[in-house]
Amino acid sequence: MNGTFENIGSSAALVLLLLGLFLIPTIFYFITLQKALEAVSPENRQMPPGHVWLSLIPLFNFVWMFYVVNKIADSFQLECYRLNIATTEVKPTKAIGSAKNILRICSLIPFLGILANIGFVICWIIHWVKVNQVKNLIIANRDNLILDAEKGIFHE
Repeated sequence: MNGTFENIGSSAALVLLLLGLFLIPTIFYFITLQKALEAVSPENRQMPPGHVWLSLIPLFNFVWMFYVVNKIADSFQLECYRLNIATTEVKPTKAIGSAKNILRICSLIPFLGILANIGFVICWIIHWVKVNQVKNLIIANRDNLILDAEKGIFHE
């Protein structure tokens, strides 16, 4: 009887450890996405920043993450245009974000799942880094725009 409780306890600990390994990075990823949308001016923001958290809803998130990736890319495009930031992509972060989402869906396909999961994790990290880079670029240039406007140099 005592061995049964030990097995249940160690199984529960393993489940909590694995959940933590996946959930903690996911939470920090969503914080990055939310802060990225918050960095975009309200008139160019294509979705409310708090809506990224809807991605925590199981199954719904398979579709919702496509929406989130597109809306962030659209917001970045509009904000980069407003701030006159030159980017290498028309919609920064969209391609890698879409690849990440497609690989995540492909990871459900038998025999393809392991490779797709590896690709998903790689694209997820790249997307995360790229969103953060564009957010920082927007913040840096937004401050310059404000300074120019205060000096009367920038006229809209």
